[in-house]
Amino acid sequence: MKKLKIVFMGTPEFSVAILENLKDAHEIVGVVTVADKPAGRGQKLHESAVKKYAVDNNFNILQPTNLKAEEFTNALNKLEADLFVVVAFRMLPEIVWQMPPMGTINLHASLLPNYRGAAPINWAIINGETKTGVTTFFIEKEIDTGKIIERKEVEINENETAGELHDILMKLGAETTLNTVNKIAVNDYEALSQLEMMEENIKNAPKIFKEDCKIDFKQKAKKVHDFVRGLDPYPAAWCQLQNKASKEIRSFKLFTSRLSHKTISNIDLKADAEGLYFPCEDEYIIILEIQMEGKRRMTFKEFQAGNNINDWKFLD
Repeated sequence: MKKLKIVFMGTPEFSVAILENLKDAHEIVGVVTVADKPAGRGQKLHESAVKKYAVDNNFNILQPTNLKAEEFTNALNKLEADLFVVVAFRMLPEIVWQMPPMGTINLHASLLPNYRGAAPINWAIINGETKTGVTTFFIEKEIDTGKIIERKEVEINENETAGELHDILMKLGAETTLNTVNKIAVNDYEALSQLEMMEENIKNAPKIFKEDCKIDFKQKAKKVHDFVRGLDPYPAAWCQLQNKASKEIRSFKLFTSRLSHKTISNIDLKADAEGLYFPCEDEYIIILEIQMEGKRRMTFKEFQAGNNINDWKFLD
């Protein structure tokens, strides 16, 4: 099989696993990632996970701020790549994705055409899906709409968090992307239009903001459970509670939830040897990890050692 000359484009840790899997089978002639950004109290320049990996492997690195800039497109052209591979990067202008003779492919962490958008892993869990997967496809004008090359499916278990699913899909994505590139190298693939796979109610996966993460405990416990685990560990589901004595209001992030299957006796928060109990519409949800505003994330036992959940209540 011919080794393809590939330009890889990506940013987070999820992308690194795919790049690592490609580098031994094909020739990485360039790596494109976001520009370094100041972060933290000292405002030190922060490098993306992909850049750090690219530096360690002596790859040619491009960090454009403008993807349409002539300087960047000229630099890409000079690399003479056969194929561009994109994983968790920015939306590319047509002048870029049309450049390589074999096209530009993208890996998306869902079973397209469902869950197009920035947060497919989170939304699949929030919506209570029992399966998801990864999809490779050719990039076209509209985001996440190009012709599908491969789809690989996995099950989502009832307590799986977004973080756990992320790691599963990262590994599956690395395998699927390499398999897709190998098929393209020998011209042994069929690209299918997403229009042929459209269902009546396509679900999307828009970017999630902090205000979207506030928990509504007036819903059924299963819905709240899916919401908490779908935002665990990031950006994290949260609620506000009021101290019964001081009337102080604090924000709490909730992690690692379970369904209790215990009907609600009252609307008070409570705790036992199993965890912290938060009442929902139909039953309690159990929380095993919690983070009080200004504190670190901790287990419910650590929290209870220095606090008492019974001292707190929902806001009136």
